[in-house]
Amino acid sequence: MRFLLPLFAVVAAAQPSPESLGFSSQRLRALHAELDGVVARKELTGIVTLIGRHGKVVDSHVAGADFKKDSIFRIYSMTKPIVGVAMMMLYEEGKWSPDDPIAKYLPELKGLKVMQGDQLVDPAHPPTMHELLTHTAGFTYGMFGATPVDMAYRKANPLAAPSNEAMVTELAKLPLAYQPGAKWVYSVGVDVQGAIIEKLSGKKLDVFLRERIFQPLQMTDTAYFVAPEKRARLARVYRYNDKRELVSAVQPNELAEMPSRVPGGHGLVSTAQDYARFAMMLANHGELDGARLLAPATVALMRANHLPDSLLDGTHGIGKFRARPGLGFGYDVASYYDPAKARTNIGRGSFFWDGLAGTWMWIDPQNHVVFVGMIQHMGGGLPVDLQHLSRVMTMAALVDPKK
Repeated sequence: MRFLLPLFAVVAAAQPSPESLGFSSQRLRALHAELDGVVARKELTGIVTLIGRHGKVVDSHVAGADFKKDSIFRIYSMTKPIVGVAMMMLYEEGKWSPDDPIAKYLPELKGLKVMQGDQLVDPAHPPTMHELLTHTAGFTYGMFGATPVDMAYRKANPLAAPSNEAMVTELAKLPLAYQPGAKWVYSVGVDVQGAIIEKLSGKKLDVFLRERIFQPLQMTDTAYFVAPEKRARLARVYRYNDKRELVSAVQPNELAEMPSRVPGGHGLVSTAQDYARFAMMLANHGELDGARLLAPATVALMRANHLPDSLLDGTHGIGKFRARPGLGFGYDVASYYDPAKARTNIGRGSFFWDGLAGTWMWIDPQNHVVFVGMIQHMGGGLPVDLQHLSRVMTMAALVDPKK
């Protein structure tokens, strides 16, 4: 045993203390207590969180006994920023330009009409790649609205197509919901990006993501399905019943095999550790542990606000996101371009996104801080805003940002 003690001491010494990275351990424990309280009140069965800074893990916490640090979570729309990075990698290779019409890469989408009242009219201009990446191209999801175009989406169900190519064929039959650039509407736009990635790279989306992002960043548990040897780590999904008791939610996809259509807008599973490595790469301006995915200028372009003032009126958004002064939208991520105007203590240029089952992440490149939160709760109704709580208390724990 005496030969093992020095090894243990070396391992313990290698783990940086929160103070060495500018954080107060006492204030981080206050955040832990709040998260533990959410579980103790039976508002959730468990929460896994991870804070990173300068590419290192500052703090990881598991509230409750239902999940573990290596639990695998359905991240739903947190797939979108990953696909956004894939798009920016192809941008750096000169494969597309923001001002290009989408139809340049997907000719099936040439000649799309716009539903205006009860008539189909020509768009003022063909929807562009810039608009595709900012949810302003005219597409919709169908499930979040009640317009005639939403109803048409529900009936056609393009996301159920067997391939991304077939999905684009179905979208070509549907009108745009509004004039390109005139609104911000959460949409299938990132699924369209997935089809473009396949077209420009010559590889299926899952292969591109695995080879170009997951493998370089050592994201070993991030995929579109859960292998048999990992299934015991797959987190259970919950919802509230009529009595506000937590019960198992219906799980339409058990993720036992690769889907026939690899979606760009959802579908990935991941762990807090894996997603934190992705987030830390972006916080570190495109590089982590020697693996550079993007140049700093490209990350800056991705996270910049690209919405005009006319859309920053508080009426455009989804979930926790509402575009308003100080909080806009970049390429596949929401962006705090002016935190003071948005009334938050996060750093300028911070960006974030979340997922349908409550997972969330935010990245503060000014302070080099990332936060990843993992839960599995469908249907909403949580009495606490975990995203707000994590931002306020994490930044309050960063007491020496110069470190």
